[in-house]
Amino acid sequence: MKELQVKDLHVEVDSKEILKGVSLEVDKSEIVALMGPNGAGKSSLGYALMGHPSYKVTSGSIVYKGKDITQLPPNERAKMGLFLSFQYPSEVPGVSMANFLRTAINSRRDKNSLIPVGEFVKQLKETMKMLKMDESFMHRYLNEGFSGGEKKRAEILQMAMLHPEMAILDETDSGLDVDSLKTVAEGINRLMNPEMGVLLITHYQRILDYVKPNKVYVMMNGKVAKSGGPELVQKIEKEGYEPMVIN
Repeated sequence: MKELQVKDLHVEVDSKEILKGVSLEVDKSEIVALMGPNGAGKSSLGYALMGHPSYKVTSGSIVYKGKDITQLPPNERAKMGLFLSFQYPSEVPGVSMANFLRTAINSRRDKNSLIPVGEFVKQLKETMKMLKMDESFMHRYLNEGFSGGEKKRAEILQMAMLHPEMAILDETDSGLDVDSLKTVAEGINRLMNPEMGVLLITHYQRILDYVKPNKVYVMMNGKVAKSGGPELVQKIEKEGYEPMVIN
């Protein structure tokens, strides 16, 4: 059984159906790309998988680690190892990057095994160095005044520190220049391990030049229009999404 299974998922927002029977799978050690144009439902799927309360599942199921989590709240999904990086990360004035991350890590631990401050700071500095982030970001308020590239690196930093078992990366490449894209992609590749799966949501081929997917799904109009291997990325680059439209 695959680690994450989405089965015929239908989702509404404000009584409007936006996901119309999505089925896909992601296993441990896999990078699965989810591609499609704007408005296809890719980000909506990410929110639904994480349990955003505005995304109402009307039918179908989300099964993770063999358990139906369709009705589970977001914090319980996170404790099980699910992680979502946002396309547009929010600013959190008054909360430093370091305090946010330590609180997040400890929220997934038993009260008797909280991460020691020294160990946390050592891990944080090493991870920031890997992502080419200046140590001063530890003390800055989360995402406040960050550039687009810095926000995306901060999202990957969170993933690195939280060690999720299933990471949903929502358009991590959006708005990145070439150097930032390479740095973020390098971070994703370094963090991949046999116990983690990644669902990488993107419009474009460019990040997939650096982060090689095992499988590719294409979403159109709230449905999976096509699936295949990495060769599907080249087909999309050559022909676009239009030939895959589902009415």
